[in-house]
This record gives sequence, C-alpha cells and structure tokens, in this order.
Amino acid sequence: MQKFELKSTNLSFDNTENAFRGKTDAELKGAYWLFKLISINFLTKIGPPITNLALNIGLPIKSLIKATIFKHFCGGENIEECEGTVKQLHEGSVGSILDYSVEGEEDEPVFDATCVEIMKTIQHADGDKRIPLTVFKATGLGKFALLEKMDAKQILDAEESAAFERFKNRVDQICKMADDLDVKVMIDAEESWIQDTIDVVALEMMRKYNQKKAIVYNTYQLYRHDKLASLKADAEIASQEKFFMGAKLVRGAYMEKERKRALSMNYPSPIQEDKESSDRDYNLALQFCIDKIELISFVAGTHNEDSCRLLAELLDEKSIPHNHEHVYFSQLLGMSDNLSFNLSAFGYNVAKYVPYGPVKAVMPYLFRRAEENTSVAGQMGRELRLIAVELKRRGLN
Repeated sequence: MQKFELKSTNLSFDNTENAFRGKTDAELKGAYWLFKLISINFLTKIGPPITNLALNIGLPIKSLIKATIFKHFCGGENIEECEGTVKQLHEGSVGSILDYSVEGEEDEPVFDATCVEIMKTIQHADGDKRIPLTVFKATGLGKFALLEKMDAKQILDAEESAAFERFKNRVDQICKMADDLDVKVMIDAEESWIQDTIDVVALEMMRKYNQKKAIVYNTYQLYRHDKLASLKADAEIASQEKFFMGAKLVRGAYMEKERKRALSMNYPSPIQEDKESSDRDYNLALQFCIDKIELISFVAGTHNEDSCRLLAELLDEKSIPHNHEHVYFSQLLGMSDNLSFNLSAFGYNVAKYVPYGPVKAVMPYLFRRAEENTSVAGQMGRELRLIAVELKRRGLN
C-alpha cells in the first residue's frame, strides 16, 4: 500500500481564531452544545423518527429545529435567507455552494419545480464571485426507482422511457444554463445501484458543455474500490475526445447502506475493505488530478486533515498557485471550520456547501449530518475540542 509522507509546513489547522472568526460568542456556545447533543448516540437514533412524527402531525417544533440544528447546518429555507451565510463565509474568504437539499420526492411536478430551483441557484451565482460553484442531485430530478431500473439494464416501458427522457432533459437544462452563464455545476454521487446511470449522463454533459473549460463536474466516491479506476478512465476519454474534465472527489456518504444491501442481496460490497484503503485511493486521486491539472478541474470535498495537507503540499511541490482556478477545497457548512478558514487564510480556494430548503424537506439531510458525526471516528471529539479551545481563548469557558 502506497504511503504519503506529510512534510512540515506553516499550514496549521489548529488556529481556532481563524476557524471561528465569523461566529459570535452566542453562536459558538450554541455550536458547542449542539455537537454535545449530537454526540449522544441514543438521541441521534431516536431523534429522526420522533422529529418526523412531530412534523407530520403538526406539533409546533419547526421553530425549535430552525433555531438549532437547521441554523447550524443550513443557510435558510430559500436562496434569499442564505444571504447572511454567504456574506459571513465571504468575509472569511470562503465561497458558498448553494445546495437545494430537497430529496426523496416522487412526483413529476416536484421534479420540474426542483429543476427550476436549481436553475435559480445558477442564476444567483452568475457574476457573484462569492458563489464559485453550484450543485444538484440527480434524484432530485427523477425517480430513484427509474434510475435503479436503468442501472440494472432492465427494459423500460413507454411511460418509463418518457420519464427518463424528461429526467435527462432536466439535467441538460441545468447544465446548459451553467454553460451559458459560465457557472460551474457539480452532479453529486449517490448509491452504487443508480450511480452507473448518473455517470453516463454526467459524462454526456461533460462532452457537450466542457469543450472550452470544465463547467460540469461528476463526483467520485473513493470509498468505493472501483472509483479511482473510473476517474482515470474518464480522464482518458476526456483526453482522447478533447474535452475538459470536472471532478469532485469525496470519500463517500452511503457506506452502511451499501454494505447492508450487498450483504442482504448476496453480492460483493463496492466499499473498500478498510479506511486505510479509502484514504489511499483518495490521496492517489488527488495526486492524479494534480498531475493532469491542465485537463482536470477538481474539487477536493473532504473533512480529512491529512488529505487537505497533502493537496496543499502537492500544489507547492508542483509550483501551482494556491488559488489556481482548477483546484478547490470544500467542506460542509457547520463542520470542519478549522480546515475551511485556515486553508483560505493561506490563499487556497475554499467553498462550503450551503444547503437550503423548507425545514421539513431538508430533515433527511440534517439527519445524515447527525449520523455522520457520530459514525466518523474522532469527528465529534475534534469539533468539540476546537470549539472548547476557542471558547477558552475568548475567556468564555
């Protein structure tokens, strides 16, 4: 297994003054207690069903959710409400990625409405340097079951074929607007049993709209053992067919679900055998993209300090400017501010995902954030430790 040696550097991720400069004393204290609650596994497990029940039967808890977990991890219920977050991030030299986070819908009118909303984020980013990237999920634009059937190479009936054409048309509308307005747009990765179809559509969009520069980005989940190879294969296609490649590199978001499904359906899990293998492939992907910096524009979506430091060092080793337009670091709003703001302080391009949408519709996203924080070893301890250090520095503990 290839090892990456991290060199000494002035870049530090422990500068809490930089990390939390944009937070008031009250916001910092609120974040501390929020992460304390999230770290209690029992509450994280019982919270989602209780919250969904309360919202579904009309109990008045929306204001409580909006003032706590929603406020910390989301920009607002609509684009206009995100302005405060966009401004605050910009003051710390961090960009925003407006992410309409409504998911799990099934109706064609909702898919059309979601398409319109995603296009609004692109229009909003047009000419606004504070919003360097936009994003969408394919399952916000078409039925999950339809994509699943496509992936399984099952024959579609006439109604399903028409629905799939509408799905592709929505994706194309979004990517065309991004191209027309010169706004970068990322297509998020999803579950492995619909991902092949998403990959095919994403590659088609890159062929069509990445002729002059990378506008459309596909996402590669490196916790899958086959995705480093996919990244390299797509780069070879881009090179041969003479279009530019856009790539977002992440470790992945569906590990437990992927392993459970593979076990229940008796097929080999697509997930790496261990964390070390995921880390290895992620870091190899960073190196691959840096080596092909003229062909590939990429976003390193990671909360891993070692990977962030490695990418920073690779840029220096290759004498690539910190703010090279083909390279972005990215983290989620409300998490890993020590990475985002310390990287931006050293002149690197950084952008935070800023999810938004109606409180009830965004709850699946918020529940995943809570589950993610309790399942990632050390994540909670790191967030709490850094907040505690800053509270002490401010004389608030």
